[in-house]
Amino acid sequence: MATVEVTAENFNDTVKEGTVILDFWAEWCGPCKTFGPTFEAASEKHEDITFGKVDTEAQGELAQAFQIMSIPTLMVFRDGIRIYEGAGALPPAALDDLIEQAKALDMDEVRAKIAESSEE
Repeated sequence: MATVEVTAENFNDTVKEGTVILDFWAEWCGPCKTFGPTFEAASEKHEDITFGKVDTEAQGELAQAFQIMSIPTLMVFRDGIRIYEGAGALPPAALDDLIEQAKALDMDEVRAKIAESSEE
């Protein structure tokens, strides 16, 4: 699956189901351009995951809402829950490792921990 453009308008629909990896980037960002082909290759390899790109220049409101301070920044969502956020371009092996960790998470356990921490 090729990457999809994520905007403030389609963000909630994009992340609400399944595994979604977002790349917050900008056209002028050298590391973003370097990371782009790695992200695109991963999207072709993992067709069961949605890969989205958020242009921080065009989607400033979304970037601000997530307090993006440096780019590229990757975020991983599962079933609408943000499970990872990290700045910096990842090499292919590290991105594959992140994807495998995201897939392996027990989301019932994650939801239970969220419920537990909100009761405190």
